[in-house]
Amino acid sequence: MAICTFYTVQSLNSISTPTNTHLGFHQKQLLFYSTSKKSSRRQSTTATITCSAENKTVVIGLAADSGCGKSTFMRRLTSVFGGAAEPPKGGNPDSNTLISDMTTVICLDDYHSLDRTGRKKKGVTALDPRANNFDLMYEQVKALKSGIAVEKPIYNHVTGLLDPPELTKPPKILVIEGLHPMYDERVRDLLDFSIYLDISNEVKFAWKIQRDMAERGHSLESIKASIEARKPDFDAYIDPQKQYADAVIEVLPTQLIPDDNEGKVLRVRLIMKEGVKYFNPVYLFDEGSTIGWIPCGRKLTCSYPGIKFSYSPDTYYGNEVSVLEMDGQFDRLDELIYVESHLSNISTKFYGEVTQQMLKHADFPGSNNGTGLFQTIVGLKIRDLYEQLIASKVGAPLEATRS
Repeated sequence: MAICTFYTVQSLNSISTPTNTHLGFHQKQLLFYSTSKKSSRRQSTTATITCSAENKTVVIGLAADSGCGKSTFMRRLTSVFGGAAEPPKGGNPDSNTLISDMTTVICLDDYHSLDRTGRKKKGVTALDPRANNFDLMYEQVKALKSGIAVEKPIYNHVTGLLDPPELTKPPKILVIEGLHPMYDERVRDLLDFSIYLDISNEVKFAWKIQRDMAERGHSLESIKASIEARKPDFDAYIDPQKQYADAVIEVLPTQLIPDDNEGKVLRVRLIMKEGVKYFNPVYLFDEGSTIGWIPCGRKLTCSYPGIKFSYSPDTYYGNEVSVLEMDGQFDRLDELIYVESHLSNISTKFYGEVTQQMLKHADFPGSNNGTGLFQTIVGLKIRDLYEQLIASKVGAPLEATRS
């Protein structure tokens, strides 16, 4: 049955619960953001009526430090759901929001309470909670999850300023990505699924050297100083969030090359929490067993140093988890089907879908190693989780009607 929603814009920074109007619609307010003081008078503007099938927004959280692959993961995830992710049409060209057919991706940098100059004056980094507005973050994510549009702030990464807000409508799937999606308990409780990208210090340093020295002309000394300046706040506020994640993609130096420090060959671990509703961890060969596997050289082309997979149950921050690991890199992505055929619970809709997705984005960073493989698998798992969540929400009212 179609539900008509009547949106009105009233007081700034406020939400009301839906009420029945004389039109027979549900009435809701838009949540607005303002940097000025709240007016005591309520202001009226034009109203919008939209009718659609009643769907609740599913909220996914992705946490990682800057430069750790969030953007690439978002592109892989939105591709699984179909449609290219693009900035809002006709909006701020410096908007951080990406919208596709089913998803809206919000960058949590938009909830910085201090602009670049303000942070410098106060002597805090963007990682510091004092530089972020968690109250507004919570209220707006909660509103979107409830099907209420919001006026979301914009942090301009080009100018370092806080730009005027943009209208963000509730999508089918809302992804909040950034430094702090699991820091605030209120926001964390709104998440239907959460992922943490955990890049080891050695790999992060190697990546930053490759990017900043080769592409930006920075000196080795300046790169080291930048990393060291961020480390205390990263250790205090960002890294602890991984204990709350439902899935962690951990990127480490390879163990196949002794004393490797280039960061080109990687060992990647997919750590999956047990007991998460609608999420069954991926396994290799035999669920719950401890497996080590070096794929057959005749079926999977592997140049030095080769490829090694492993799988086992484990504990992570006191939680029971399953861990799937890949060390090494692929030479030919079309041969990935051989590996895919030995994995179970990967939530594909047809044989070879993981391989198809990897080939589709062969030019993405990490497509020849475990980062791309596990990001793709997690994307497919999120699609499956979304479909199960929606099915359960549709089924619940039907069961109540029958009873």
